[in-house]
Amino acid sequence: MRDIQKEKPEFEFPLNKVGVKDIAYPLTVLDKENKEQHTVANINMYVNLPHTYRGTHMSRFIEILKKHRGQITYKQIKILLQEMKDIFDAECAHIELTFPYFIEKKAPVSGQKSLLKYDVKFDASFGKIFHFILQVNIPVQTLCPCSKEISKYGAHNQRSFVSISIESKGLFWIEDLVKIGEESASTEIFSLLKRSDEKFITEKAYDNPRFVEDVVRVITEQLNKEKNIKWFSVGVESFESIHNHSAFAFYEKK
Repeated sequence: MRDIQKEKPEFEFPLNKVGVKDIAYPLTVLDKENKEQHTVANINMYVNLPHTYRGTHMSRFIEILKKHRGQITYKQIKILLQEMKDIFDAECAHIELTFPYFIEKKAPVSGQKSLLKYDVKFDASFGKIFHFILQVNIPVQTLCPCSKEISKYGAHNQRSFVSISIESKGLFWIEDLVKIGEESASTEIFSLLKRSDEKFITEKAYDNPRFVEDVVRVITEQLNKEKNIKWFSVGVESFESIHNHSAFAFYEKK
């Protein structure tokens, strides 16, 4: 059968990425408390394409996923990428996995337990060097220091999102990044709160006002102390309650 993909293209120049996007697939993630957590990921897979090939064999990406079903953990991603390089005769392979991750939290006063969802992304590439970026998006609450200072009573507060991306020398737990993000804000948030918990959370935020700039700097200070982290970036977006825009701050360690 004629292999059209291997034929020469009309215009012979290489492509950085070719592959498949938006694959929904089961994923096993390492869980600090429960060893493993099963979730569903949205997956993008790419390889580079030499100038001599017209196209790539898209079905092979799905075959690789099928082979590694139930094994796509942090430790297995490098093996999977190497297999992509071998099968496609590529110099570089890339995979992106985004998925919901759940952590059980206990309300501060009532002790009620509930699950809170965090959006997580694995972004890995393997050319001459293997790179693995872990990104965690963490919902928190911030209370405006300026509003508190100028008001006779009360202060505007809002839900905010902390986005932390790291490249580490080894395994770094999702839960540990979540803890760093939550402790940097005015207060963390919960799925289930009773009235006693709401009172506690509201007063805690009022006693701990933070600008988005403050949150980024607190996280940066903590991540700079982590010897296991080689590179990181921190972004904080606050969905302002008294403005029709968001407040934003960002830092990247070069």
